[in-house]
Amino acid sequence: MLSVRDSGIGMSPVTMRQIFEQEICTHFEAEEQVLFPAAEHFSELKVLVAELSAEHAVLREMFDLSRAGEFDKALLTRFAGLLSTHIRKEERQLFERMQGLLTKEEMAVLGESLQGALANANQSCLLPNESTRLRGKAE
Repeated sequence: MLSVRDSGIGMSPVTMRQIFEQEICTHFEAEEQVLFPAAEHFSELKVLVAELSAEHAVLREMFDLSRAGEFDKALLTRFAGLLSTHIRKEERQLFERMQGLLTKEEMAVLGESLQGALANANQSCLLPNESTRLRGKAE
């Protein structure tokens, strides 16, 4: 097994958990409470929303495996790859399709609802300090 600190991503297990719990989980919850239900009103998006929801579940399960502070390289690579693919799928498929299906007014209302759901994340994020800030490769 490889500790996260030694994996080349330059952050401690504590920092990784904080980022996931305070940023990614809150982001997932906002999508699941606001964005996905809005998208499911369109039959052509139901399969895509189901895929994205399933990816959220898999990413959460993978993250739960890291709670002990250990990742092996294969799990870390799979986690990073799935998260990246998931984000691109949302951006290139879900968001693009929704922009074509919703009016400007509906998009504005959806945007405001998402902002409200994400406001909790912005308020709960830790203030950066020496132990929580991300480090570049040079450090």
